[in-house]
Amino acid sequence: MNRFVYLPGVVTLELDTEKCNGCRMCTIVCPHAVFEIADRKAVIRNRDLCMECGACAKNCPEGAITVKSGVGCAAGIINGILQNTEPSCDCSTGGSCC
Repeated sequence: MNRFVYLPGVVTLELDTEKCNGCRMCTIVCPHAVFEIADRKAVIRNRDLCMECGACAKNCPEGAITVKSGVGCAAGIINGILQNTEPSCDCSTGGSCC
């Protein structure tokens, strides 16, 4: 299965492995398999696969994951559709990068 990479290197996803208890919740709720478990802790397998939906952060019982949901390319496309405008994720000086 092909995995979509939204915009390389711009994802807001962060993981504090010191807080991680290895519960696997992030691997269960992530729709793009961004996380995997290694040595009983979560690790970010591929940060660029993250669509910043926020499911991982909302379901992490230890607060080990942070992500700014509602930003990024996916949000830019959705907002463009809803507002009948060009997609914009405001991550470039021109304001449109999607």
